[in-house]
Amino acid sequence: MQIEHKDWYKLDLSAIVYPTLQRRDFSSVYRLSVLLKEEIQPDILQKAVDMALPRFPTYKAAIRTGVFWRYLEPNNRPGPFVQKDVKNQCQPMHFKGNNRYLIRFYYYRNRIALEAHHSLGDGTGGMCVLLTVTATYLRLLGAEIENGGFVLDINEAPAPGELEDAYMKYANSKVCPPRPQEKTYRVRGTKEPFYTMNIINGVMSVAEVMAVAKKYNATITEYLNAVLIYALHEKQLADKRLSLRPVKIAMPVNLRRFFPSITLRNFITMIYPGIDPRLGDYTFEDIVVQVHNFMQYHINKNLLRGDITTNAATQRNAFIRVVPLFVKDYVVRMFYTKVQDKNSSAGLTNMGAMKVPKGMEEYIERFDIYMGQPFSTRTNCAIISFGDIMTINFGSGIVEADVERNFFRKLVKDGIHVKIESNRTYSQEGK
Repeated sequence: MQIEHKDWYKLDLSAIVYPTLQRRDFSSVYRLSVLLKEEIQPDILQKAVDMALPRFPTYKAAIRTGVFWRYLEPNNRPGPFVQKDVKNQCQPMHFKGNNRYLIRFYYYRNRIALEAHHSLGDGTGGMCVLLTVTATYLRLLGAEIENGGFVLDINEAPAPGELEDAYMKYANSKVCPPRPQEKTYRVRGTKEPFYTMNIINGVMSVAEVMAVAKKYNATITEYLNAVLIYALHEKQLADKRLSLRPVKIAMPVNLRRFFPSITLRNFITMIYPGIDPRLGDYTFEDIVVQVHNFMQYHINKNLLRGDITTNAATQRNAFIRVVPLFVKDYVVRMFYTKVQDKNSSAGLTNMGAMKVPKGMEEYIERFDIYMGQPFSTRTNCAIISFGDIMTINFGSGIVEADVERNFFRKLVKDGIHVKIESNRTYSQEGK
């Protein structure tokens, strides 16, 4: 079936920011992967990509630059071509490279991985692309898999709601609450050579994590946020600095949970749970309570609506809309590097428990997710689960792994059995 699409798509409210942060050694790229139970056949995978990708016009796209804004246009060039996986993931995506595609597909043994530039969409949209391609691949091998959830019908045209900028639709609060603007603790470390991404994965039982979180009267997300704050706090104390700073986590919230949207583009906002050690000492139990109360207060429809309304205000400003793009880029880049990037000590996202359509579960072992290379010297943490397998994936650009070590040691101390995987060499681990 031939699917017709419009000629171009304006970048959504979040996507506007990501190209301004582009550097020779940095792109806003995230990675999703699924591990199957049998080795990947790359020729069949390529056929699945070719069949499924036209269903996603905002992913089968190239980014273009106008006088006042950037936009996505259909990309009918050859590709993207599946390739063998690489050691250093989430490498920069240059807008004119890779036949202008802003997505990559990799395979390694039984793993299929998708890397996507955040200008195209967030993890929800990316997971729809990955699982629709994976379902198409398995069907080509003879599997009977239903459509549903993250697996879309490749013979259907996308619904208008899949392509909308949902931010602008729901940014209708009557006030624009101020953004948090406080410098936080930042991890200092030895920067790795050009675009080396150090990965440390922890694989564990969902049931064990849930049982421990319940002991602290917390959800899994609250508990793991508290563990990361604890790990960062321990690192700050070990640094023995003259003055302490607040420890905060940048955590994306999937707005589709609160607003009726099926968009495959970006639709997240950030909250910042944390502690302020300048106020006094914190036990781990104190941190859990702090995180729990913060999330109970901040994760609600009205506060989230206010946050996206604040973000949309500049986009709606008539004067700003006619300012040349190079001026907008300069202002946004300066604001992000001087203010926004310093609002948090690390990033953490939890994609939750993955559900797949009937007939697909038996082929899947687990999932992995990476937030990508951090913009500055810090670590990012991403969590995903499938069945009873939870994977916690860290990615950083520095040699030292003190925060990750503190994190997993705390889990083990709480009675959780953790299997560690890494792309680091033995000499790096010893540093």
